[in-house]
This record gives sequence, structure tokens and C-alpha cells, in this order.
Amino acid sequence: MAAPLDVYAGPGALATLKKHGFHPLLFNYFLGASGGPKWFVLAGLDRVLFPEWFYHRGGQIQIIGTSAGAFRAACMVQQDPYAAINRLAERYANTVYSEKPTANEITLKARELLHHVMGAQGPMDVITNERFKAHIIAARCHGPMASRGRITQMRGLAASAALNAVGRKKLSVLYTRHVFSAPGSQLTIHDPYQLKTETTELGYANVNDALLASGAIPLVLEGVEKIIAAPQGMYRDGGIIDYHFDLSFGPNEGLVLYPHFVPKPIPGWFDKGFKRRVPHASSYHNVVMLVPSASFVASLPYGKIPDRKDFEKLPAKTRIQYWNKVLQETDRLGEYFMEITQSGRIMDCIKPLPFAVKAD
Repeated sequence: MAAPLDVYAGPGALATLKKHGFHPLLFNYFLGASGGPKWFVLAGLDRVLFPEWFYHRGGQIQIIGTSAGAFRAACMVQQDPYAAINRLAERYANTVYSEKPTANEITLKARELLHHVMGAQGPMDVITNERFKAHIIAARCHGPMASRGRITQMRGLAASAALNAVGRKKLSVLYTRHVFSAPGSQLTIHDPYQLKTETTELGYANVNDALLASGAIPLVLEGVEKIIAAPQGMYRDGGIIDYHFDLSFGPNEGLVLYPHFVPKPIPGWFDKGFKRRVPHASSYHNVVMLVPSASFVASLPYGKIPDRKDFEKLPAKTRIQYWNKVLQETDRLGEYFMEITQSGRIMDCIKPLPFAVKAD
């Protein structure tokens, strides 16, 4: 039977693993990408990684996420990450909107989701967890993308696409990367495109707003303004700049563990149509990717992982049944990961990165 999970490693990560074996202490960074309900296919991994595999690891891990990846990060740092991950999965999968939902309706549902997942204790866990440190990435918007108006935003998105076609660095005209980081953490971001990066420390009063901002897709959700302790401005989806990431991290050395729903990361949201826009070699040199195999995805209902289009294409009852089936099936990934790491077989499973990288 084909393996349900593929394991890929950059050249630096592979050399380290061959020397030391596959151990939690080697990983100082964890990535969670944007992608909305695509995350469901990784739920089984999330249910074992922080509740079990990383549980006894000493030292800090920097957990970096955008959008749904940021929501997952906020679950992983809670006192009971298993329960938090299940709350996120259950509420997200069973969310139902009106036939033609407005941005206001979707935003209110997103706030309700975060309130359910975080509760009163979750924000406190985010800022007091000494071992697992959350970093929530959003985009602070400029020019037309800072507008609340739908037509102005559409013009801003068209301008964003045009600027990005010239070069990713041009996105700095309309966006600044903003990282909301847990207190007592150290994180430096190395961006080969040198887009400006700002930081704000997370506190009890701004955690939920930072999370909502990280997932605030333009035109779909309302942007978030007046985030406590952050610079004035309109904050939107962190995936605009960092969709699947083209970054490396410091200041500490160490590997990056990156569960991802597809084997080829796309740097930014506007890069989806650019086949040649690939990540830099330095960004994935020390990365280990855990990716559901093609055979596993083919075994799922409809032969695919969930995505936002399911809201439009499927009746609510059918969609919810499908998504919950995926959430059940994905436990196979977590069970497989734990088995191959505990037995040591994972070293025989590791493959080189399955995508081309750009020379630095």
C-alpha cells in the first residue's frame, strides 16, 4: 500500500538529519501556510505534532503562520492543543453562510469562530507559553488597499497584480509585512525580496484581532483597523505577501518543519499564475515538508482536498459531510508520521524537494 504521507527535505536539512537522525530538538521553526479549508487535510498531523511529538522537547519553537496557518499556530500554543485544534476543525467545517453572504456576515462568523477556538484562556496561553511561541503574519495595507470600499479594493487588487507581475518587491507600494509575535520570543525574517517587515508584540487584548487580520481576505472579509499596540492602518490577509512562504528564519540555527497540503509552495497570493515564480534556495535549504501523498488525496471524497470553492459548489449538508470525512481520514497521516518517526523508518522515506528553486 502506498504511503499516505510524503516527506521532503532541503539539502541542508537532509544533511543534518543524516548526521543526527529525525528528532524534535532539531526543529526550531514551524510553518503554517494560508489556504483556508485546505488545512483540513493536515488536521491529523496537527493532532499529533504538538500534543505528542513536540510535547517533551525542551527549548523554544517559533510557530509562524498566515491566515489558517495563524489560526493553527494559536491552537498549538494553548495548554491543550489537541482540544483547540479540534475546536477549530469542528467549527470551521460546520460553518454555514446565507446564500449570498456579505463581507460583514463572513467577518462576524470569523470572529465567532475565533471566540470559540480561543475562549477566555486562549489569548493568555498565546502570550504566556514559554516553549511554543506564536508569530501571526498580516499585511498592513497602503493606498487603495487600505480602503473599506469594494470598488477601490478591486482597483487595488488589480494594481497589486500588476506590480507583482513586475516583481514581488513592488508589492511594498501597497503592503507592509506585519508580524505579531508572542512576548519573550526571538524571530528574525530573511526575505530575499527585502519587503519591509514590522513587528508588534502580542498582548491579551490584541491576539484575536491579529488572528482575524491575518485571515482577512480582501473583498471576502472586512479588514481590521485599530489593533491595540500596532501602527495605525488597515490590516488584511497575511497570505497576500506570504501565501506559502519564500522566507528563511533566525536568529537561531535549526530546521523548519512545514506540513503543507501541496508539494509545491507558491511564494505570494498573486504568484498563483506565475509558474516560474518559485521560492529561493535559501528559503528551503533547512526545511522539512510533510505533504499528503497523491494516493492519499485521490482516496478522499471527490479525489481532492477541501477548498473555499466548496462553499459555492456544494450544498451545505454535502459540504459539511465531505469536510468532516476528510478530517477523519487525515488521522491516518498523524498515525503514519508517529509510526515512522518512532521506528526510525522516516529516514528511508525522505526525498529531495519536489520543486525547482531560484538561485540566491
